[in-house]
Amino acid sequence: MKIIVLGAGQVGASVAENLSNEDNDITVVDHDAHRLHDLQERFDLRAIQGEAAHPGVLRRAGAEDADMVIAVTNSDETNMIACQVAYTLFRTPTKIARIRARDYLASPDLFSQEALPIDVVISPEQLVIDQLQRLIEYPGALQVLDFAGGRVQLVAVKAYHGGLLVGHELRELPRHMPGIKTRVAAIFRRGAAILPQGDTVIEVDDEVFFIAATRDIRAVMGEIRHLDRNVRRIILVGGGNIGLGLAAALEQRYQVKVIEKNTARVQHISQQLTRALVLLGDAADEELLLEENIESTDVFCAVTNDDEANILSGMLAKRLGARKVISLINRSAYVDLVVSSDIDIAISPYLSTIGSLLAHVRRGDVVMVHSLRRGAAEAIEAVAHGDRKSSKVVGRAIEEIKLPPGTTIGAIVRGEEVLMAHHDTVIEAEDHIIMFVVDKKHIAEVERLFQVGITFF
Repeated sequence: MKIIVLGAGQVGASVAENLSNEDNDITVVDHDAHRLHDLQERFDLRAIQGEAAHPGVLRRAGAEDADMVIAVTNSDETNMIACQVAYTLFRTPTKIARIRARDYLASPDLFSQEALPIDVVISPEQLVIDQLQRLIEYPGALQVLDFAGGRVQLVAVKAYHGGLLVGHELRELPRHMPGIKTRVAAIFRRGAAILPQGDTVIEVDDEVFFIAATRDIRAVMGEIRHLDRNVRRIILVGGGNIGLGLAAALEQRYQVKVIEKNTARVQHISQQLTRALVLLGDAADEELLLEENIESTDVFCAVTNDDEANILSGMLAKRLGARKVISLINRSAYVDLVVSSDIDIAISPYLSTIGSLLAHVRRGDVVMVHSLRRGAAEAIEAVAHGDRKSSKVVGRAIEEIKLPPGTTIGAIVRGEEVLMAHHDTVIEAEDHIIMFVVDKKHIAEVERLFQVGITFF
């Protein structure tokens, strides 16, 4: 596939890295020559220096025969104009744009072939807000991912002393939870992936990824670890787009406080929120946190634009007694640093964004992609099409399918029915297959399984 990536920032560079490793023809456009040179040194791709929305620059980048334009510059307006130019002058089939401003996103009629011809709009802020909401709704979860329109979820938890399954084999799971269908998709132990078998024993500190119907998630979590008490008190740090959006989503169900150090911004978000308490101050101020009863706070969530502030305030809050600390971290190097620190969960906006982008780039009918383990693994939802003659999966039991190494099928959604995958489960046409891929170098093989051909004899 011939793809033009506009913008060589963190998201653009990460998208280019992912796609260039998957046998795509990638061209990256940016005005910063140093960024482009760095990308060319590391990956097999073309680089064009210039303004992303200029027709001449797009022509030099190969827009005349490109299959897709992915506009992820730091400017919403540049991304929108670039998609308009790509459509008007070059009839580029697929145009994806990252849009941050909530005013644009609040106008769905704006993005159409008759207005701004953008096929897919991705909002990093909204993706992060949704992710944070799920983590707050499931205390104890490290990651919560939706599939099949929310009917199925993949949840990562850390196994603790006292969990009912810790020290037991996975085959004992049905006995502990009669009537509840679930499957462990993967286990990471001391950073290494373990493909689960019936005789696999869960150990303390294992990171366990399990999949289940959404209604059964809490019951399964309780088997692997003691369920944390429900969240009541939340402190959010930062009143930007993410902080405001998250506060608005949570304030009707939880006791929410927002700490913001910009006076004008405090006044603005105070007018937007109805129940949340908005405080003017610095979240790294120990005295302020103590005054706001940090020791009885269930979730402390730092979502400013400053990684260092999010990390330091989170570490301080944890030391002062906050039960769970979540910090928003943009720099990938920082994410690795804080994994073993006082911060419980590090949220990376660019990883969320990449997952959404990849769903539209994958070959085969891939409808959902989630990046896991800081980009090392993926969870994929793909739709099976065709019949036994034209498909490598339809009409076959799972044990007959030659899955790439490190790939497991966790669940199948058939209409409204959620089926846990077993060796003798037969895949039917239009089934939604939810897979866990622990090694991304095998992604292309997974995609080929879901491509329909004339025959596969």
